[in-house]
Amino acid sequence: MAITDKIYLKNHRQLCSQLETTVPKGAFKGATLDVLFQGEGLEKLDDASRERVLEFAEDFLDCDCPDNPYCGCPERKFVRYLLELRSQGLGPDAIVDVMSDEYMVYAYPGDVLSFLDDAVRTLEAAEALAAVEGDREARERIRSAGRELTG
Repeated sequence: MAITDKIYLKNHRQLCSQLETTVPKGAFKGATLDVLFQGEGLEKLDDASRERVLEFAEDFLDCDCPDNPYCGCPERKFVRYLLELRSQGLGPDAIVDVMSDEYMVYAYPGDVLSFLDDAVRTLEAAEALAAVEGDREARERIRSAGRELTG
């Protein structure tokens, strides 16, 4: 299961109440993306919630793909965001705190830790493949990315 399947709307009940509709708790579920992407009813949200929702939409749902927001770009952008937070030295608990503050979404720290561990293992495998292929440049880039994730 992808990490984006484990990202949830903070204050879900409150948001549903303000929007006067029900949306899934998962931030990257189709119906949730529809509400965020189309912006229907966002004027019903309180100012703080609206600001966070619009920032989420601007940062993750903005792309030129014809299938947007179902093109995979929002998920890839969010994964990149998580990896950037980790490369800044933040641990799983801090990453959850930052994403909650910035976008009103959350995940369980254990899920973030598992995601980061999987990312490190993937980089280790890619580094080994680059070594087998004799691609020193790729191997160094991958090794550097791994060091950023592991601190």
